[in-house]
Amino acid sequence: MRARDLLTAFPTVTLDTAVTDAARLLADQDLPGLIVVDERGLPSSILPGTQVLRLAVPGYCQDDPALARVVDEAHADAFLASLAGWRVRDALPAHARELPVTDPEATALELAALMARTHSPLVAVVSGKRLLGAVTLQALLDRLFAQ
Repeated sequence: MRARDLLTAFPTVTLDTAVTDAARLLADQDLPGLIVVDERGLPSSILPGTQVLRLAVPGYCQDDPALARVVDEAHADAFLASLAGWRVRDALPAHARELPVTDPEATALELAALMARTHSPLVAVVSGKRLLGAVTLQALLDRLFAQ
């Protein structure tokens, strides 16, 4: 099994996409993350859904989870509103990490190793100078367990 066998078309965003639009895309399509592309349409980063949440959840709640319980329900349900005005570039880690990108010939083990090493729920698949799509963790696991 190769990446080309697990490949699916995948939506992309740019660094200037509004984080709220990216979060809506994640939710509407049940995606684990998004591929961030540069001006050439090639992957420049992967934005896991957890990074969007990390940006929205107040720092004090991340530092001390017990504080999240003391926030009243109305405010707790509206924490995503704090994302207004933010761009995808604001949700990405400050330091560049290894980019989870591979070619269509990558094996299932190569895909799994890349996902594990980069802590990414998806791998962008590129051939030459063209983004073909992505392999998600879910697609990889579904295929591996179906055998």
